[in-house]
Amino acid sequence: MQTQAIIMSGPGAISLDALGLTDPAAGSVVVDIRQSAISTGTERLLWSGEMPPFPGMGYPLVPGYEAVGEVVEAHETNALRPGDRVFVPGADCYTGARGLFGAASSRVVTPAERLVKIDPAHGAEGALLALAATARHAIVGLRTDLPELIVGHGAFGRLLARLTVAAGGSPTVWEVEPARRGGAEGYDVIDPATDERRDYATIYDASGNAALLDDLVGRLAKGGEIVLAGFYPKPVAFAYPPAFMREARFRISAEWTRDDLVATRDLVEDGLLSLHGLITHTRPARDAAEAYAQAFDAPDCLKMILDWEHTA
Repeated sequence: MQTQAIIMSGPGAISLDALGLTDPAAGSVVVDIRQSAISTGTERLLWSGEMPPFPGMGYPLVPGYEAVGEVVEAHETNALRPGDRVFVPGADCYTGARGLFGAASSRVVTPAERLVKIDPAHGAEGALLALAATARHAIVGLRTDLPELIVGHGAFGRLLARLTVAAGGSPTVWEVEPARRGGAEGYDVIDPATDERRDYATIYDASGNAALLDDLVGRLAKGGEIVLAGFYPKPVAFAYPPAFMREARFRISAEWTRDDLVATRDLVEDGLLSLHGLITHTRPARDAAEAYAQAFDAPDCLKMILDWEHTA
């Protein structure tokens, strides 16, 4: 089998091209991707060449870990059947390119156990499940408190805020870009320059900007916690004396787990978490180069979707 896939051959070099697929093994399924999303965190670092080295890293690669599709073949598995709509967190199934993370493709082969069955009515919004699960993972880990301040009102920051409101919280959200201050649902979004508060008990950074850390320490209450919920390609540092005086705590929130995916899907399907209003742009997968540039550079682009259904 072959597929059309997004291929990053190096920093800033992207194309749509044909790749071979590995044969399905027992327990695997073949999925035709309908929509995939572009990550402005992880994929931006792959695009810019700033991604720190880790196992599996290397070019050429197929990016993407946010996709929805339909099962077209099932091989010796009862977990899924043809016709099921599923969330696809990636796939390592290509000949000639690394599957990192491997979901930006018209067709994938992957173990059925990696996928999560979803309601087809979600449409392209189903691709947001990984981002929502990442937000949930940050909030529901061990010894966690709900955010009082969230830094950043992109798609991830909005999901953190929505989950906080759903859990009974009332967060403040900082956003420096005026075009992104709209769209709040039950919380306030403000310019950080106007915020005089210096006693936040819990601050969640959704911006990935490590340069803000000293300012965030200065906004903490005594014994307060800063949660690093973004991804930081360079060493994270902060001035020790202010953190010492506040007895600050720091926590790192890692990537979502399958349990987060399932729990988040249930929150969405039970009407407790909305994914509406987060997809702002959609382009056919054949326009990948332009879509990636727009996703990374346009302030009004919260989430870019690549449409595989209408790409010849």
